Amino acid sequence: MALTLRSSTSFINIKDIKNTKNIDESSSGMVCFTQTRPICGIRVRNSMQEAGHHTRERISPLDMGRNDQQIQKFHGPSRPHSKTDSRVPVFVMLPLDAVSFGGNLNKPRAMNASLMALKSAGVEGVMVDAWWGLVEKDGPLKYNWEGYAELVNMVQRHGLKLQVVMSFHQCGGNVGDSCSIPLPPWVLEEMSKNPDLVYTDRSGRRNPEYISLGCDSLPVLRGRTPIQVYSDYMRSFRERFQDYLGNVIEEIQVGMGPCGELRYPAYPESNGTWNFPGIGEFQCYDKYMKASLEASAEAAGNKDWGKGGPHDSGHYNQFPEDTGFFKKDGTWNSEYGKFFLEWYSGKLIEHGDKILSAARGVFQGTGAKLSGKIAGIHWHYRTRSHAAELTAGYYNTRHHDGYLPLAQMLSNHGVVLNFTCMEMRDREQPEHASPEGLVRQVKMATKSAGTELAGENALERYDGGAFSQVLATSRSDSGNALSAFTYLRMNKNLFEAENWRNMVEFVKSMKEGGRDTRLPESDTSRTDLYVRFIKEKNEQSKEAALV
Repeated sequence: MALTLRSSTSFINIKDIKNTKNIDESSSGMVCFTQTRPICGIRVRNSMQEAGHHTRERISPLDMGRNDQQIQKFHGPSRPHSKTDSRVPVFVMLPLDAVSFGGNLNKPRAMNASLMALKSAGVEGVMVDAWWGLVEKDGPLKYNWEGYAELVNMVQRHGLKLQVVMSFHQCGGNVGDSCSIPLPPWVLEEMSKNPDLVYTDRSGRRNPEYISLGCDSLPVLRGRTPIQVYSDYMRSFRERFQDYLGNVIEEIQVGMGPCGELRYPAYPESNGTWNFPGIGEFQCYDKYMKASLEASAEAAGNKDWGKGGPHDSGHYNQFPEDTGFFKKDGTWNSEYGKFFLEWYSGKLIEHGDKILSAARGVFQGTGAKLSGKIAGIHWHYRTRSHAAELTAGYYNTRHHDGYLPLAQMLSNHGVVLNFTCMEMRDREQPEHASPEGLVRQVKMATKSAGTELAGENALERYDGGAFSQVLATSRSDSGNALSAFTYLRMNKNLFEAENWRNMVEFVKSMKEGGRDTRLPESDTSRTDLYVRFIKEKNEQSKEAALV
């Protein structure tokens, strides 16, 4: 049995606005908002912006079927969150294709209605991916921000805040990807000339999701390094939206790998390469990564260690005990294993440090906070080697803390650590998984490093059980409380009556510091959960293990 996550890109139906308001008014999550003065429209350019080009044209706010007075009813003062504040603001991720491939805002009337409903529920703001493959698709340094300008304008009109993800990865081929947005064509052209620009596994399989960190500092993209390309992109964004950074645009999440997460693409789902809960594979076989490994081995005084990754680490869909490297007393804990894992994880941290240094240089002084995303790889967490975490680049084992160095690197740049799987419970998982244990460890790491922790749910969930788990996780019993939570994802299912009531109650409870957990425990809405592994829990039932 295999259910598939349906991540619809539908918005709330315009005709359902009246029904949505009724749902909200009848719920205990009803909130009132003060009226604010009209806000002028964002400056939208009709032609593409090129690097260093500052000419702008001003247009009036888009007419979305509501006049300013009606929209202002949903405006309310926004309060910045601090560590001493018990409230946890809730954001909602917009559909992956909120901006179309042509560079325009998708379904603007439906978006307007959906934002209105979210504001009425007390949501703080929304999150959107600023896709590299859309914005810079027409050539190096040729940026088209028009669709995002429309969105910023609309979000501002509703009195909401915006989290913008600098998405330097492709969309498509991972959990929940409902559309396909490749990297810019001119980048793909360079990849076709030099296949080693992308991550490669031991069998030579290339992954075009993201540029290999092995060439971060090499001028492989038409005279620019990847880090320079990312910096130029972020600088263009800053120049275009400088009047909105720190007020409407509250946060910039800096993409640092596949799915925007700081990790290697160790568990690619495309073409059935990997299935949950496989251990994944190391991604260090492009020529740049191999050269780095060889140099590190020589510096360590053992050239043989630089001949490649572990030969006994198995394949994508194996389990730890099936391999010589990851098994209980495997070579992961040998001198060679420790050397390799230090190098592999160290390269990832170095990659994050370079990108965040660039981001801090671009956005410093704008008032927008920076965040970085770490993946919640909870399967095989209870084993000694934590195999799935190791292949993704997190050197976390029973004897080695892999999350404290990550948290410290983020803290050095004043960056919020954004972590996934906040909605998951151990009893929903296969035997050796522990999302709750993993979240506890990450909370302690951020507390020790002195950095803020924000959270997301990993999968599309609407049930009260998932919301209640997030509420429990948001508190600071064993480490950092959450500074914010971003819910995945806005679509048509979210606005169904029962799901919407759960959402409104959840937002209200998070505003009260996670004290109210009066949500139903079961998934009464019968939403589609992503299932790749089913394990018999007892004679009466089977438990669906969520990725």
